[in-house]
Amino acid sequence: MTDRDSAADSQANDRGTAGDGLSYAAAGVDIDAGERAVELFAPHAKRASRPEVMGGLGGFSGLFALKGNYREPVLAAASDGVGTKLAIAQAMNKHDTVGRDLVAMCVDDLVVCGAEPLFLQDYVAVGKVVPETVAQIVAGIADGCVDAGCALLGGETAEHPGLMDEDHYDLSATAVGVVEADSILSPERVRPGDVVIAMGSSGLHSNGYSLARKVLLEWGHMDLAGHVEEFGRSLGEELLEPTRIYARDCLAVAAETDVRTFAHVTGGGLAENLARVIPAGLVAEIERETWTPAPVFALIAQRGRVAREEMERTFNMGVGMVAVVAPEDTERAQAVLTARHVDNWVLGSIKRSAEPKNPDLPHVVLSGEHPRF
Repeated sequence: MTDRDSAADSQANDRGTAGDGLSYAAAGVDIDAGERAVELFAPHAKRASRPEVMGGLGGFSGLFALKGNYREPVLAAASDGVGTKLAIAQAMNKHDTVGRDLVAMCVDDLVVCGAEPLFLQDYVAVGKVVPETVAQIVAGIADGCVDAGCALLGGETAEHPGLMDEDHYDLSATAVGVVEADSILSPERVRPGDVVIAMGSSGLHSNGYSLARKVLLEWGHMDLAGHVEEFGRSLGEELLEPTRIYARDCLAVAAETDVRTFAHVTGGGLAENLARVIPAGLVAEIERETWTPAPVFALIAQRGRVAREEMERTFNMGVGMVAVVAPEDTERAQAVLTARHVDNWVLGSIKRSAEPKNPDLPHVVLSGEHPRF
């Protein structure tokens, strides 16, 4: 793992003048705090590792030896962030869960093509380095990497005084994975008659928080610390529920069944993300009556009078990941997911489009109504 900007900061400290002149610390960058943060999060970084990792904390780059009996390995990469969910964490002064969100948003994109996540590198931008806060963030990232089976290979912590408020931070990361060339999952594998299986989400995940905050906090004047009966916990705890990491679950399904492809349901909702893996001439017919979205979605829809179309384009509505599988493997795929404690159900199926040459027809059609929503 890299030294997270300490070298850059040391060089930048030379900008100060001798004697009583201006120093880098006076300009708002505390190198000592950065080094203290490294000391605090180092144990977390070390536990999120793999045998292929070479070297350790302090280098300018992370090294990863691609070992194994690969025939024709293809590397896959995905970058993402957590978005305005961070505003909830900062308001609650709770920073140990958003790291899981960061990992999930990257590795669950990787696994869509069948890639196994190998390592992740993060970038933490802060207004002011508070070592304990940075350590909590990195602890969450390490937790997510452990869950995903990947290494936390490197990272960077950058202090941005004057650009960000002292108590604010932003997160981003890039994950890298590997998949055999002849095992890459893609829309080209999808066939008429294939079955669409849903994997339940753990809540809002990491999308739609700008709308959720507007409805619940700004318009609804709800208290993050206030208990909400439908949730059985506080509003803040519900909103900070980490994004589920499906990477290992998806790889387990792919190992035992004929999976055509996966779809990670993020911004744009179920229809738009599933449409990305449905080839021309086919349509995924999804039935809303097969599931009931969690109470948090109903609360947002009701309090904000948000139309169903807007809800479905903004939120995952209870479906975090989708698998498209061969019809004969439906029961086996569900059995694998159930054994791994992943809530799952059949959403619908793949059909031929009524007008296969019409590019304006949707690739995903949702019908019916959600029960008890």
